[in-house]
Amino acid sequence: MSESTTAKPLSANEGLKAASRHLRGTLAADFADTTTGAISEENAQLTKFHGFYLQDDRDLRNERRRLKQEKAYSFMLRVRLPGGRCTPQQWLVLDQLADERASGTLRLTTRQTFQLHGVLKGNIRPVIRGMHTVLLDSIAACGDVNRNVMAPPNPERSAVLHQVYEQARGFSEFALPRTRAYHELWIQDELVSGGEFRADEEPLYGATYLPRKFKTGFALPPSNDVDIFSQDLGFIAIVEDGKLAGYNVCVGGGQGMSHGNAKTYPRLADVIGFITPDRVNELGGTVIAIQRDFGDRTDRKHARLKYTIDDRGITWFVGELERRLGWALAPARPYAFTTITDPLGWQRCDDGSWFYGLHILSGRIKDAPGWAMKSALREIAQIHEGDFRLTPSQNLTISGVSDARKAQIEAILARHGLADENARTGLRLNALSCVALPTCGLALSEAERELPQLLADLETVVEEAGLRHDAISIRMTGCPNGCARPYLAEIGLVGRAPGKYNLYLGASFEGTRLNTLVAESLTHPQVVERLAPLLKRYATERTSTGERFGDFCHRVGAVG
Repeated sequence: MSESTTAKPLSANEGLKAASRHLRGTLAADFADTTTGAISEENAQLTKFHGFYLQDDRDLRNERRRLKQEKAYSFMLRVRLPGGRCTPQQWLVLDQLADERASGTLRLTTRQTFQLHGVLKGNIRPVIRGMHTVLLDSIAACGDVNRNVMAPPNPERSAVLHQVYEQARGFSEFALPRTRAYHELWIQDELVSGGEFRADEEPLYGATYLPRKFKTGFALPPSNDVDIFSQDLGFIAIVEDGKLAGYNVCVGGGQGMSHGNAKTYPRLADVIGFITPDRVNELGGTVIAIQRDFGDRTDRKHARLKYTIDDRGITWFVGELERRLGWALAPARPYAFTTITDPLGWQRCDDGSWFYGLHILSGRIKDAPGWAMKSALREIAQIHEGDFRLTPSQNLTISGVSDARKAQIEAILARHGLADENARTGLRLNALSCVALPTCGLALSEAERELPQLLADLETVVEEAGLRHDAISIRMTGCPNGCARPYLAEIGLVGRAPGKYNLYLGASFEGTRLNTLVAESLTHPQVVERLAPLLKRYATERTSTGERFGDFCHRVGAVG
């Protein structure tokens, strides 16, 4: 516990976690109650540790209130999928569960995993048990623990990428909670290979786990596709003489903030030194333990690692880390990030196989007239011999494809209206959004449902300015918590009120500089009106074809 917070009362969540019997609470009784689609407020906090959130359809609130009906409750369930790797068998099971037990769509998240929306209370166990049959789970996908670990999504591209992926997967397993509550509640102790129970203790987390969520990512320069400086803990792979020498370590990144609260803010992680690959788990576990012991448990808005570091100083943090480790970090080694963009289309890997990068706006996998994404990917999964990779930009790669299968996959995509999915503007190909309305309880405005029309309006400007093929990052969220990492976008739009957004400009395209707030509470038309002349100026006044839009905004003073 931080010395500066010991006199303050703990947040309610701390007592709840302490009394939960390692995350069991009264969940069994609550889910046995069929008289309501909801669960208690206390249990709604505990289910997050099991990977799902209680939500309701906000589009239906007024009508249901008028009819004196309870809210249209359901759950959002998130899969734990380190590095975003998914087998065809796992894909098919998730596809079927989405149809039979959820909203009918799959959503790829900005942390390289799946979300199922619209899961009714009585369907939680069937969904988790269905996932369990193909070795998937939702343990620690949410909650005050280390969440889904991110990594470059295509390890077959090189031996180094494969090593980085395996270390990310290994750290995900290392940092899992040890409680048996998940298996007891949802699977009834049914085990499959690799799912053996461990002692019901929490040597890493303790009885109250972490003060808030904790995010970890692995990156391999020159690609910063995982937005490494947004992570609580980041490992930047350093390659020397073609081999993985180790990792530069960065700590203290985070995106979330609250409108009108200057004590909350996005922050870039600090690079603190270099370690060899064999020390990843040791160092990562020690960073988590420091946050466990010193993070602010009195104020959940001040409970992330970034605030622990800012309150005490990075020098203190490194000193405490090295004291606990018993060894010193080496100086950070040179590296450079140049891009965040996913490789799209056919790409050859070092092992001779191919992968196909497929753009999916906002990660929403569904069928629409003339655009049957969900059906196409189901058909591909039925014949695919490799696997699927979810990217940090909500796109998908179909990996491990042989020469013989390429034409077959191309034909399936074309038959379902997806042949030109990658032939979009550079603005659209680099757009992200959170779900926001109607299901997210925190959303102040639209995001996923608003983004397509906003892009269409801006694309008119982009096309006229001759910027069709220029990659410009744009990210939209319905609230300031930052799930789509809007503060690292060249154009960031953050929901402020219904139909209104704060506009941020000027982050570096490669994710190494935060953007700046330039206007508040803009409507959709006002956003377009504000951006149109700036995009036109960028087309004619940039210093070279290599000057990025965010850098241009900084140079010409568009960010104040």
